[in-house]
Amino acid sequence: MANSVSGLLSGALFVCLWGGSVSARSDVVELTDVDFDYVAAEHETMLVKFYAPWCGHCKKLAPEFETAAKRLKGVVTLAKVDCTSSTEVCGRFGVTGYPTLKIFRNGRESSSYDGPRSAVGIVDQMKKQAGPDSVPLHNEKDLETFVNHYDASVVGVFESSDSPQLVEFLKGANLMRESFRFAHTTDLQLGLKYNLTSEGILLFRPPRLASKFEESVVSHTGPFSVTALRRFIRDNIFGICPHLTKENIDQLRKRDLLTAYYDLDYVHNPKGSNYWRNRVMKVASQYSSRGLLFSVANRKDFEDELEEDYGLGSTEGSEVPFVTIRTRLGHKYSMREEFTRDGKSLERFLEDYYANSLKRYIKSEPVPAKNNGPVKVVVADTFEEIVNDPEKDVLIEFYAPWCGHCKKLEPKYTELGQELSSDPNIVIAKMDATANDVPEGYDVHGYVKQPPGAREVKDFLNFLKREATSSLVLKGVKEDL
Repeated sequence: MANSVSGLLSGALFVCLWGGSVSARSDVVELTDVDFDYVAAEHETMLVKFYAPWCGHCKKLAPEFETAAKRLKGVVTLAKVDCTSSTEVCGRFGVTGYPTLKIFRNGRESSSYDGPRSAVGIVDQMKKQAGPDSVPLHNEKDLETFVNHYDASVVGVFESSDSPQLVEFLKGANLMRESFRFAHTTDLQLGLKYNLTSEGILLFRPPRLASKFEESVVSHTGPFSVTALRRFIRDNIFGICPHLTKENIDQLRKRDLLTAYYDLDYVHNPKGSNYWRNRVMKVASQYSSRGLLFSVANRKDFEDELEEDYGLGSTEGSEVPFVTIRTRLGHKYSMREEFTRDGKSLERFLEDYYANSLKRYIKSEPVPAKNNGPVKVVVADTFEEIVNDPEKDVLIEFYAPWCGHCKKLEPKYTELGQELSSDPNIVIAKMDATANDVPEGYDVHGYVKQPPGAREVKDFLNFLKREATSSLVLKGVKEDL
């Protein structure tokens, strides 16, 4: 492209989603500028949602937040603040986007809430917030009860309550309690069963994921700094092949990730769930050192994503796993050969992946039959041709059809296209970012991000006069740079 104008409007346009109604008898406490400080001070732990009524993401979160509040009643209080009317409180706590979730303890802000946004995830995370940072264990029965859990457990074993290593461990537990389960004991005898003969840390993987392909318990004997503890957990918590869920998806997708989707159900059918997982793990054990993380997931939990991102219809598939790879850069691949019980088809898929011979899956709307309007319609399949045309400057808007900000911009953006329709050197374009894969390098999330000061058509024109490679041609009249 002659001049990279496209990136300047590509901060993009979507936070406006759909939502559900909230029952009249809400378990979410509604707070305002008037009563926030008074009410918040009465609660040991409180999760507050700062929102705007018109925000789509807020509407989507509302029913999940309401369900979580009902399940957490008597354990943790959930509250909400309407930032369009209670501007003082929202401003004081630095709220700049919606929804923003923060944890308060006895009226004071404790931390931002960066956990899952589903009801199940919120409940799980806030239950962890309600108790101590690290649960004290006094005997073997306490230990067995704690580690016999659906999630992994991190247990520190120390000589005494005065141990400096314990102090460091508790610091780490305080910082990471939203993400992991912590416990500690001052009885060194509890570590002997796991070959820990001195102070150290034991990481217990979930019992449901026990496998002959990896150890169920991993030990760490130092150093004990917060950084070292975080690294130890990060490198070992998931093992060779974790269970991908809505709650841990953000953590797992920080790496290049292969996922096998099938009818996984560890509550009602743990044996059947591990049947396919063991076959994935057998192959994963051969490739785990090559930078790819493996996982398994319940196909039904990700039906919408599989259809949206990989074109797998809800009626497709069979009892055998459907395998995909999603890289950190957002590149997507799917295994089209049926998963074989001997794992050979998965091995062939991986060999093709490492040989860079797989074709990426790209979601795209159909190419428009006619595209002669003042604003060119771009789809994923035409992005390279239109946006990266080396002979033209391109200003592109990434939008969502349901976004209020995008709708407000549309007539002005169309007028801009009309003003420049005679200019052979510049293209005014738009792409529906909900229906097309956005190429790597375009940070598309949040609200409309316009060039500095751009609110009206004249502002966009002034911006383009500064940034465009050639002088603008406005309705047939060339403007000097």
